[in-house]
Amino acid sequence: MVKKDLKKIYHNSLVGPIIFALIIFLIPMVTSSNYIYTIFIMIGFYALVCNGLTMLTGYAGQISLGHAAFYGIGAYTSAVLTGTYGLSPWFAIIVGMILAALIALIVGIPTFKLSGHYLALATLGFGIIIFTAFKELSSLTGGSNGFFGIPTISLFGFEFNNDFRYFYLVWTLVILGIIFSRNIIHSRIGRGLRSIEGSEIAADAVGVNIMNYKLQVFMLSAMFTSLAGSLLAHYVSFINPELFGANTSIYFLVMVIIGGASSIWGSIVGAATYVMLGELLKHFIPILLPNAGGQFEIVFFGVLLVLTLIYMPNGLAPQFSKIISKFRKNKNGVQNSVNVNGGGIASGGENK
Repeated sequence: MVKKDLKKIYHNSLVGPIIFALIIFLIPMVTSSNYIYTIFIMIGFYALVCNGLTMLTGYAGQISLGHAAFYGIGAYTSAVLTGTYGLSPWFAIIVGMILAALIALIVGIPTFKLSGHYLALATLGFGIIIFTAFKELSSLTGGSNGFFGIPTISLFGFEFNNDFRYFYLVWTLVILGIIFSRNIIHSRIGRGLRSIEGSEIAADAVGVNIMNYKLQVFMLSAMFTSLAGSLLAHYVSFINPELFGANTSIYFLVMVIIGGASSIWGSIVGAATYVMLGELLKHFIPILLPNAGGQFEIVFFGVLLVLTLIYMPNGLAPQFSKIISKFRKNKNGVQNSVNVNGGGIASGGENK
């Protein structure tokens, strides 16, 4: 029985990502637009961040407003190690992830003794400190002028030096990240995280090491975010501190909430919604509201966040799941009707 359940979990953890991978990897087959590639690459960056942040927020119930710091740590670690010291981009990416995890551990030990608004403010303060460090350590980071000349990533002599190639690199890592996260969520660790999100008192009563689980998921989330930051740095070849300010952390949380904090797939849905709506705003706002300021995007996503919390508190991903479930039920109902009319008896998919 246990073996059968394990097979079912393993099967369910792979079918969705495989189907999704086939759909995503077919996109370059139907378009050669670098603009489309760029949009999907940016969605991939944000999906990696939101993947880790979803496990922290949606499954462990911990709010972070400082994830832009880990985004910047990954970016600047890759930039300095490759651009200044000439080391391998892959080595730099791994170092950035390890560094982000260590900083998350150091910050998390005192921070996770707090809860609610105090926790959010503590992580926000951490993000501001790191942002200030990026600006002030100009001899290392380039300061406000930014860091130039970040090399492209290569693998066994194959360079990811155009949008087409980088598209496949980023989305391969995103899909691997989704598979990894889904396996974590369906494991003992995932059950522990959900118990913490439900009630820390009840989780502690049944023997869950709350602080240990919080630190582990915080470190894992930081590593995902650092990976995304490193990929961003090697893609754009130029970074500056403004990319990693407090607004970026807030946007990450907005993506998670809009996509659905209770679903790993919500990370992709939220990232896609944010990027695509952002592109539409850039196109239509100057036409519809020519006198609108540059901060209109903040106002728009703020309103969208409020509406999501009121009308769809679980985000968009569960809504898509409901639509798919209804489609399957209708399909099974039609199949059953055909079988009965044809003289056979078949049970619906939900009862198997």
